[in-house]
Amino acid sequence: MAKLVLPTRPGKVQLGLKASAQPAQLMNRLQYRPEVFEFFTSSADFQPERFKALKAAVKFVLMNVTKKVVVHHPMSYQGTHLDQLLDPKRQPEAYQFLHASTDQLLDLANDLEVKILVHGGYGGTELIDQYPSVTEARTVVLSRLDELVRQANGHVMIENGITPSFMYGDPQLDEQLIQHHLPLVCDLSHVFIGLHGDMELTMLALKRLVPLIQHYHLVDSLGQQHDSLPLGRGLIDWQRVLPVLNPHATMIYEVPDETDATCANMLSSYHYLRDMETRVIEGERSHE
Repeated sequence: MAKLVLPTRPGKVQLGLKASAQPAQLMNRLQYRPEVFEFFTSSADFQPERFKALKAAVKFVLMNVTKKVVVHHPMSYQGTHLDQLLDPKRQPEAYQFLHASTDQLLDLANDLEVKILVHGGYGGTELIDQYPSVTEARTVVLSRLDELVRQANGHVMIENGITPSFMYGDPQLDEQLIQHHLPLVCDLSHVFIGLHGDMELTMLALKRLVPLIQHYHLVDSLGQQHDSLPLGRGLIDWQRVLPVLNPHATMIYEVPDETDATCANMLSSYHYLRDMETRVIEGERSHE
């Protein structure tokens, strides 16, 4: 296996890569010896044989590459986004899969001592519209997430979306997240898009929530829709973002290539941020 040689230096920037458990895709990422690895999953991975293969892949990464492993809960089931607002009467099949698959991942996480990532809010506003108000929808989400955290023995982290039910940057919701002390994943592009490309508000949210953030999805954006751009290709000001990242959190670069077989955009994004950090460190040393 080829090894990416990284300079030994202080700093918070880590090489974090993402792939499915499919062997060719997995080995493409692992040749670079990532410090953090995140598994993408789909609903098909929760069939018995596929789940067994997923668990074997997680064990392989833990034994051979890194102990910092995150398993990302599926994003959809039969075309329905797996959002915490799913209703057992209105969306019974997706609701049942959401909870059954989460239980499977919790068992895996407890067994192997890895983290699992679930979405706090992922669907469109149609799910929020099932509730009398956004406030009541948020109450439902927070109640369900509190219960999940209680069950998870420290193994679960919750990712932000761009819908009002679980979107970082709304001061009222941010304060609730702090009060509930939820373990957070911060997708930078989701924050930026949810705030319509407002960098000032994005910075306020990052600073406000930093003590709760355990994991980052670093990805650039023009701030209007999901565009998943490599770092430096969008409008996020990474020079401002870098100093406020939680140094104790893990990170991956959630930037796809044209095909899942390769990860060039993830690697270029890592080098973009690492080079920025190196310049900052060298500048600080020159003033000592």
